[in-house]
Amino acid sequence: MELLIGHSPDPDDAYMFYALKAGKVNFPFKIREFLVDIETLNKLAIYGRLDVTAISTHALAYVADKYYVLKVGASMGLRYGPVVVGGGESEVELVAVPGTYATATLLLRLAMPKVKTVEVPFDRIMDAVLSGAVDAGVLIHEGQITYERYGLRRIMDLGEWWYEQTKLPTPLGLDVVKASLGLDNARVIRDALLESLKYAMQHRDEALGYAMRFSRGLNMSDTGKFVDMYVNNYTMDMGSDGERAIKTLLQWAHDNGLTPEVSFTIV
Repeated sequence: MELLIGHSPDPDDAYMFYALKAGKVNFPFKIREFLVDIETLNKLAIYGRLDVTAISTHALAYVADKYYVLKVGASMGLRYGPVVVGGGESEVELVAVPGTYATATLLLRLAMPKVKTVEVPFDRIMDAVLSGAVDAGVLIHEGQITYERYGLRRIMDLGEWWYEQTKLPTPLGLDVVKASLGLDNARVIRDALLESLKYAMQHRDEALGYAMRFSRGLNMSDTGKFVDMYVNNYTMDMGSDGERAIKTLLQWAHDNGLTPEVSFTIV
């Protein structure tokens, strides 16, 4: 059987999937890989077009009827996450966000419910802020560690805000498997992804070398720093705290009229 596997062309996803893609771990399926930005993956998952994919946790509210959540592969930060940045001291009214289904967008709406938002491709948000087209922007991916170099100021770390509210990790992204493949196949895929993660950690320079292809100008040190932010103990196994974080976020979102009510299965 051939599986269509989607993930984003970002250093952390590349690092996680490297050994699986390179045939370094046992995997009984053929792989067809599709790399595209996370917002597109979210939309494809809503239509059930991918067998295995990374998604934003926000998007789970719209795909839980089609996909199992893997306890392996989650992107979670403890006391850190997407950063709201501005270029000046003006009042924040209009904020650039990276997508409708981005978890960063959902966190912003919970933390700063009065602001207006406009969607901007994630890799153009800093430019939008610097140009003055928007008052602030929510940075994901490598922008979280480089924004100060461009003279931008931090307004809020949404992961820090989330921790202050919940004492839980910030559940930004998940790996999911199409439920129609069945629980047994989902477990096989989960276990292979875990082995891929272990290989990357045991062969860090090799895996980081591959991840550098997707680093958008980051040097090896910054790439490693970013990977370490979101490939951590929660990625190996989200555990009970990770599960509670997902449930809490989606329940808060539902309670605030931002998402439908949802239940999901973790494998």
